[in-house]
Amino acid sequence: MFKNKVFFTISFLATTMALMACQPKQAEPKDQQTAQSEPAKQVETVKLVGDTEKLALGLPACDGNSCPEISIERLSSNQAFVDELIDGQILKQLDQILDISPKLLKDKPQAVTTEVAASNSQNQIPDQPASIAVETKKQKIEKQIAPYLSTFLLLDKELKALSANHQISLMIKPKILNATVPLATVVLNSSSYLGGAHGSSSQHYYNFDLKNKKQMKLDDILAPNQKAILQNKAHEVFKIWVMDSKLADNLEEYEQVWKFTLSDNFYLSTQGLVLQYGEYEIGPYVVGLPRLTIPYDQLQTVLKKEYLPPVQTKNSSPASNPAENNKAKS
Repeated sequence: MFKNKVFFTISFLATTMALMACQPKQAEPKDQQTAQSEPAKQVETVKLVGDTEKLALGLPACDGNSCPEISIERLSSNQAFVDELIDGQILKQLDQILDISPKLLKDKPQAVTTEVAASNSQNQIPDQPASIAVETKKQKIEKQIAPYLSTFLLLDKELKALSANHQISLMIKPKILNATVPLATVVLNSSSYLGGAHGSSSQHYYNFDLKNKKQMKLDDILAPNQKAILQNKAHEVFKIWVMDSKLADNLEEYEQVWKFTLSDNFYLSTQGLVLQYGEYEIGPYVVGLPRLTIPYDQLQTVLKKEYLPPVQTKNSSPASNPAENNKAKS
């Protein structure tokens, strides 16, 4: 009887082990983590990718060293909402640049329209059936720029009629400065010379949240109730810039003429928050386009956390001088 029990027990154990051996092997914890991380790998950061395309403006034929020069480029990227906004800003820039032209130019902008149209006709696509003709974004903005081109060329004629040997010029060009998080940034550079003592230039920065397809303003990246604190910090950098640039011996006297204001023209650099200013905004023409940089270590409670870089180690190299004075760069 005892032998039968032993035999039965051994048989039962053998059967159980055999059944367990037939079961599928459980995945290792490491494999589970890998499987869970795979969806995260598939989520790629949205990037702003593209280049500029030069607009066909069709200047009339001209010989000599005083022929007018105009070059305008637009952004053609993978983000249509960015391209559309930059196109609008190009038109706005043109309106500001040519606004200094005499009122007479706005009274008779059609004086050179026929001449420009004749030049443009050489660059146009042959007529197509209405059912398949589609106006591209490039063609659309070229049409919108036509009145400004007419005004520009009429100004050239007016100057030459006065025996002024000036070569007027105008350039507008966008450039992708930062393509991804935390903010994608496009800078719009412009320069012009329309006669007079000197030309003019500008740099405007446009920042975007690509995920939500939204343009970001300065207020959008600030923590609650921090704008006044930012203004104070920026003012301190402004003081350093004035004194380092030897623009004045007395700051109070300087600010009676060039009073500090907080610019909303900004971008996030590797060193900190950069505030860009225009000509004559916080200084005379000789200083060009002033640029003030507030280091990130002063902005830990001012900016929202998602717009701050990772905390640097003690061995990291110190930030450069926060007060910069730079001319426009292409």
